[in-house]
Amino acid sequence: MTATRLALELAVTVRHDGHGGVADDLAGPEGLAVWVRERAALLDCADAPVVPDEVLHTAVRELRAAVRSLFARAVRPGPPSSADAHRLLPEEEALRRLNAAVALVPLTPRLSWEPGAPPAVRHHPAGSPPPADLIVAALARAALAFLAGPDRELLRACPAPRCVRYFVKDHARQEWCTPSCGNRARVARHHERRREGQGGAP
Repeated sequence: MTATRLALELAVTVRHDGHGGVADDLAGPEGLAVWVRERAALLDCADAPVVPDEVLHTAVRELRAAVRSLFARAVRPGPPSSADAHRLLPEEEALRRLNAAVALVPLTPRLSWEPGAPPAVRHHPAGSPPPADLIVAALARAALAFLAGPDRELLRACPAPRCVRYFVKDHARQEWCTPSCGNRARVARHHERRREGQGGAP
């Protein structure tokens, strides 16, 4: 679930802005700084806080483009998010970016055995990679685990008017990412039926 959550949270930093357009929560390094700080424990950087610069900002945005392109592939035969359906990366390039990001930080397995608990294998970064590489690699590993795991089959692009989010379908009857998107879709359908009943008059 951690991988699913992190991969989705990266993808939905592109979202509807509430005014008919698209907003980008990672539009600048400052937005990335806030986003990373809120997820420091998941991104292997809780012990070494990172101040994102342009290089890290570019790397995360390039990885996000790859993830969203692979999400578009995963939701087929359904349509991709309308936010970037017209500028998706070629699939080979998206895969290359994702795999290159994962390879930034090799992991080594270590056995831990806490008192009163069963032995567990935990993976730790090999060597002392730069904090920025830790962040990009952690995001890429989450996306890789999600795309190769069972939750990928439940991934959908929200079909509500103006919504550009991807979501994981939690139950069989779920059609939209949030109840508010469902309400908006129902209102749009109601207005469409009324227009058809009035012969298309505005």
